[in-house]
Amino acid sequence: MRDPEQIQFKELVKTARDYCNLIDCLPGREDWLLALFQLLPRLHANVVAMPDPGGDEVTDQSSDLDARFDLFSKLRLRLGDRDMYWLEFDQPGDVHEDDEHRSGSLADDLTDIYFELKRGLAMLERATPDAVVHLWEVGFQQHWGQHLVDAERHLYALRVNEQLQ
Repeated sequence: MRDPEQIQFKELVKTARDYCNLIDCLPGREDWLLALFQLLPRLHANVVAMPDPGGDEVTDQSSDLDARFDLFSKLRLRLGDRDMYWLEFDQPGDVHEDDEHRSGSLADDLTDIYFELKRGLAMLERATPDAVVHLWEVGFQQHWGQHLVDAERHLYALRVNEQLQ
């Protein structure tokens, strides 16, 4: 990695740690949604700024499903009626008239982002920075990038509707 890439990588790692720490500290912070609203664009900018160095194929190392479900449940409970949202292509009323059939979940988005970032942070102890960047880049392109965009969009909607607090 060249010096500018090392600086970018350090910023990406810091942002990933900030994100994971924020999620780990729930339910402690009352302003956690506002903090996420401010943090997710930084995460997005940091991950897209890093060039993918390439490397070995990333194999799926699914994390503990119980841990994922526990975090998802905790986030869903904390979010309450702010959890579910319509995806961009959904139109309320197209299929169902009630809100019970919305197709997006902020708790699901935040959980998937969390476990992808944690996986890379755990790799830092035993892998090169290039391997971690490659893991995050491939995961971002194939999976958690969509969750990040959906979460940013939903948090924006909550913000303009004064529902972040």
